[in-house]
Amino acid sequence: MTMRGRGFHALTVNQFDVPLVRELMERAEWLRTADREEVRTRLQGRIVATLFYEPSTRTRLSFESAVLRLGGSVVGAENARESSSSKKGETLEDVFRVVGCYADAIVIRHHDQEELDRAAPFSPVPIVNAGAGSGEHPTQALLDVYTIWRELGRLEHLTLAVMGDLKYGRTVHSLLRLLAKFPGVRVRLFHPAPLGLPGDLARELEASGLRLERVERLEDAIRGVDVVYQTRIQFERLAGEVDPQAARLYAITASHLVLLPDHARILHPLPRVGEIAPEVDDDVRAAYFRQVENGLYMRMALLDAMLGGERP
Repeated sequence: MTMRGRGFHALTVNQFDVPLVRELMERAEWLRTADREEVRTRLQGRIVATLFYEPSTRTRLSFESAVLRLGGSVVGAENARESSSSKKGETLEDVFRVVGCYADAIVIRHHDQEELDRAAPFSPVPIVNAGAGSGEHPTQALLDVYTIWRELGRLEHLTLAVMGDLKYGRTVHSLLRLLAKFPGVRVRLFHPAPLGLPGDLARELEASGLRLERVERLEDAIRGVDVVYQTRIQFERLAGEVDPQAARLYAITASHLVLLPDHARILHPLPRVGEIAPEVDDDVRAAYFRQVENGLYMRMALLDAMLGGERP
């Protein structure tokens, strides 16, 4: 699989096979350690447009930082749902046709995965999905597996606890699809009853070989696992399905750490809003801020593979 050429868009993790994931991780490692002056020439003369129709901190800033560190330039629109011509009714197909005249690639966060998929073929330049509604977030999944690999040294034969909002959590959807490509992965699911994985996704994952198990207690979810993947409950997407007070039942505190092996790691795509207590931060197994830094290098690797050419 190649990422070169006019027709490649990074819209879903289903586009990434294991060799490509490993190549991107190796490229991220090279960019992390390569001479800074050399890295700054990789996207020299290239322009990347960032279009964010939904709020973002880490994803937007890490993509923009990635472009700048690679020597490229950034143009963009924050809060594009309100501040761009989409407010006037312009279609996403036309947005891509227009912005593709100004930039060499487009990084977009959108509120509708189906609309993004439908419009992408109209873009003359590569599109990167930076999170689409409750659908997918492929670059988050790439940085998540990169973090697991850096922390544990493998992606095969892992046991994970995946917790929180699994219905609307696009990061979970993409991560599980990506992990399903690696052998021997087992997943314990712990979530409020209304916020389980969508049924069609669960069937897809099980058909691909991922072993899923629903558990009823936080302690049963995290005991003895290799990775805890915690997520926030996305109350902004809910219509009263979950009592906000119930979210406390899904929070990790310092008292839970005794259940984790020494090698285990705790990940979170962030932002967190109480589902990991601050006192957990000082534990070496808390990897979520290292995960943030890894996101910068993985997004550098993705853009470099798309636009920068072969690495030395």
